[in-house]
Amino acid sequence: MKSSIFTVWLSTLIVVLAITACGADAPPTPDVVAPETGDAPAAVPDSGDSVAIGAEKFADTCAVCHGPVGKGVEGLGKDMTGSEFIAGKTDAELVDFIKTGRPPGDPLNTTGVAMPPFGGNSSLTEAELLDIVHFIRSIQTG
Repeated sequence: MKSSIFTVWLSTLIVVLAITACGADAPPTPDVVAPETGDAPAAVPDSGDSVAIGAEKFADTCAVCHGPVGKGVEGLGKDMTGSEFIAGKTDAELVDFIKTGRPPGDPLNTTGVAMPPFGGNSSLTEAELLDIVHFIRSIQTG
């Protein structure tokens, strides 16, 4: 019984710390468009540097809920390694998703825990978000 109370207490503490770390809403970011067409640019191919930078940013921002290798933390963040949601999105769609986050009331949110915009790190740049997406792609197993 003490073990389960401790587990609930620890999980609650982690959620509170994660939410506290989120701070205020992320500031709006300018849309990036290709000057010659006015369209959103195509995704930049990932490079070893991009994946490495993404791994670092993921560890600093996303690992609290999704675990250090993206396998998820029970009750906080989903396993990203075999996610059909991730596999079915383009890099640009995933960047937009990270910018927006996912509220607890979203029907696809099965944890009941909010994913804050920018993962709670409003200082992430568009390029760093894309690096995180490249890292997430690198850990996909299926």
